[in-house]
Amino acid sequence: MALDEDLTAETKVSALAERWYTGVEKTDKALNTKRAYRDRLDKQIIPGLGGRAIRDLGRLSTIDRFLTTIETKHGASTAKMCRSVLSGMCGLAARHDALDRNPVRDAAAISTKPERLPRALTVAEGRQLRAWLTYDDKAIGRDLPDVIDILLATGLRIGEASAIVWDAVDLDAGTIEVRGTVIRVKGEGLVIQPKPKTKAGYRTLTLPSWAVDMLKRRYRDADDPTEQSPVFTAPKGGLRDPSNTQADLREAFDFAGFDWLTSHLLGRKTVATEMDKAGLSARAAADQLGQQNPSMTQDRYMGRGARDTGAANVLEAFGFVAA
Repeated sequence: MALDEDLTAETKVSALAERWYTGVEKTDKALNTKRAYRDRLDKQIIPGLGGRAIRDLGRLSTIDRFLTTIETKHGASTAKMCRSVLSGMCGLAARHDALDRNPVRDAAAISTKPERLPRALTVAEGRQLRAWLTYDDKAIGRDLPDVIDILLATGLRIGEASAIVWDAVDLDAGTIEVRGTVIRVKGEGLVIQPKPKTKAGYRTLTLPSWAVDMLKRRYRDADDPTEQSPVFTAPKGGLRDPSNTQADLREAFDFAGFDWLTSHLLGRKTVATEMDKAGLSARAAADQLGQQNPSMTQDRYMGRGARDTGAANVLEAFGFVAA
């Protein structure tokens, strides 16, 4: 249907989906978010509801049955995203008077299993991990020890760490500027998306001294680095693939005897937990991790754009000089 046509109760849900997604494409949402929305439309919503009329979405039972089916077949996280997409679609339909309300708001909650309290590395475990990796030739060949160091020193996501270029590093001040994230774009390969996951993701972080020393060494050893050269390149050069790095880290953690550890626990949860232990605020931890909502930081990372959040002093404890 044409974009200037009115939506009515008889309009197909598939047409509503395309109209809604056209609007999403014009927003400044992250490319990965847009891609995830597109996947939910193409893989679940349009196949499951696309042939029905918009008026059918007004029946709460239709929404509930659909989301329950998605949760059963694909899991709670997929069902939650489908719910978000459907809510956007129904909101658009309501604004066109094709629905009298947004029925998704009244749909039953998607069940989730109780989350275990997040486990984080202790200072002793962090030092042990860093020491063990000095004996792991495969991890060294993949340049993982320094990648692990920057995650542990900052709480960055892998994509954010992979996107750091030398122009974003101030070795004198001991800071890094978080400006974007590495993503894979179909037909283009790996690119730096010049925006972090959230608006709060733009931040400048103070580093512990051992991380500054690591960056100084990398700069000295780099082969003619330019301002836009990535600091943490792939083993064969170019941008580091976050997905491949996840798999490589899994092997390294297993080698070191930390089979329970993930990159998320290593960096983000460990940093937030240590900040919490030191009495730093949830606001400071949210600033460190680039999260907009401090309560989310507390719930997800603490187990219950700032320059100096206080994390650098706390994270000094993870430093050691390898023999």
